[in-house]
Amino acid sequence: MEGRTPGQLIPCYPAPTSELAAQSATIAAMSQNLEFDERPWGNYQVLADESDHKVKRITVHPSQRLSYQRHQQRSEHWFVTQGTATVTLDGDVIERGSGTSIDIPAGAAHRVANAGPENLVFIEVQLGTYFGEDDIERLEDDYGR
Repeated sequence: MEGRTPGQLIPCYPAPTSELAAQSATIAAMSQNLEFDERPWGNYQVLADESDHKVKRITVHPSQRLSYQRHQQRSEHWFVTQGTATVTLDGDVIERGSGTSIDIPAGAAHRVANAGPENLVFIEVQLGTYFGEDDIERLEDDYGR
């Protein structure tokens, strides 16, 4: 190998932490003018916003959960990329780990919680006719919204 002596050490750097990855995602979203919002339970970043679908990357901090809610004008598909999601869907509790998914039909009461020690991250694909945050009917909310 040209330029190296036999036995020469090559510097290695530690893999980025999930906190560093989240900070990088925040900076990337801001630099691309993508919507990013901090919430009491974590944050979300809009990856795509089209007339027929919206895609978000959602991060839920440990011991946090979203409101128990429903949407009339959209269904959702959640794909877990990190951690374990505890999903409540019309009263049934379902666990989903990294690499698995769940479908949330329009009108179904649902929430996701993170009981794990690390951030829960999932990709949410919304399908429907309207994707505004005001299409949320909150049934229960830990944050008084």
